[in-house]
Amino acid sequence: MAAPVVIVGAGQAAASFISRHVALGNAEPLLLIGEEPHPPYQRPPLSKKYLLGELERERLFIRPLDWYAEQGVETRFDTRVDAIRPGDRQVITSTGEAIDYDRLILCTGSHARSLPAEMGGALPGVFTLRSIADIDRMAPEFQGGRKLLVIGGGYIGLEAAAVARQLRLEVTLIEMADRILQRVAAAETSDYFRKLHAGHGVELREATRMCRLLADDGRVCGAELESGEIIDADLVLVGIGGSPNIELALAAGLDCDNGIRVNTLCQTSDPGIYAAGDCCSFSRDGQQIRLESVQNAADQGDLIARVLAGEDVSYNALPWFWSDQYDCKLQIVGLNLGHDRTVVRPGASESSRSVWYYRGDRLLAIDAMNEPKSYAFGRKIIESGKNPAPETVADPATDLKALAMG
Repeated sequence: MAAPVVIVGAGQAAASFISRHVALGNAEPLLLIGEEPHPPYQRPPLSKKYLLGELERERLFIRPLDWYAEQGVETRFDTRVDAIRPGDRQVITSTGEAIDYDRLILCTGSHARSLPAEMGGALPGVFTLRSIADIDRMAPEFQGGRKLLVIGGGYIGLEAAAVARQLRLEVTLIEMADRILQRVAAAETSDYFRKLHAGHGVELREATRMCRLLADDGRVCGAELESGEIIDADLVLVGIGGSPNIELALAAGLDCDNGIRVNTLCQTSDPGIYAAGDCCSFSRDGQQIRLESVQNAADQGDLIARVLAGEDVSYNALPWFWSDQYDCKLQIVGLNLGHDRTVVRPGASESSRSVWYYRGDRLLAIDAMNEPKSYAFGRKIIESGKNPAPETVADPATDLKALAMG
């Protein structure tokens, strides 16, 4: 019997690969191995509708559980892969089982960074947000009137703060950088979301460093700041970013650089092993980057299925992202890496606007807050390689549709 294509990691990238593999009618057998007890599921709703209790667990699943068996896909959930033996073309599970593979696809994702134990990161009442299990532990704690401390002013922290306020918790958010979203967005976007959260009652503390979490009777009760100030808290959410799960790849001798390095075919330094999604890094515009996004995971998984089917394709998808906070939908297209200028285009209302990022004369990316038209037409402009002058897009009288279609 032929060895299967083995997929390690049951997330968005794996689901996308399997869906395309099936759609192409590829007869190669597949084996999906996932460490969690669930089939591949959507992660973005975890910090929003699932945490709010507005979405049942089964509706998170990208495909129903029985779909995989119906398509002839063998699954091993609640199973950990401990090692890869590239020379033998095998993976070794935590039970010691050796599984042969024809080709191997690593969709191992990333994990949420946590605080060190010496800073109180292991205390009861301290949470990270990455998986269904994380939310299932956290959700019962989100009770109105309780005090939540959010550590980290990135999108995960801000989204969780928004949900907590909807559930009537008192929320304090601290960010060690000079402003929220400093790593990923321009000051104008930070200003927008600072005002949004302040208007909903979140106490934002920027340029604020924490020394340690405090405990009372074995459970977190607050945090001590570098200034000596104490912030009381009934629970703490740590949202300080994620790290790629590359331990298997490193131990197997694969090239890694802030992720498992892949080429434009999503192929690793071992030609029989591919990688997709949060765990891998790739070259774009002369820079080695890693993206944590649904779009990137889905597109790379899809691409690998096409590559294995013999199609002449390579990865060069335009990145896009989104974030929902209160009544604001943020839509992002492109990457703002290396930008040296931004302009703000007013929106149709006080709560809408867009931020356009340039490097020299080149348009790189757009942040659109409650501005779906700016996002849609801006995306077409970037995809077509057009570079309208910053002054042109900043002028509210400019017809973006004409720019996009002209």
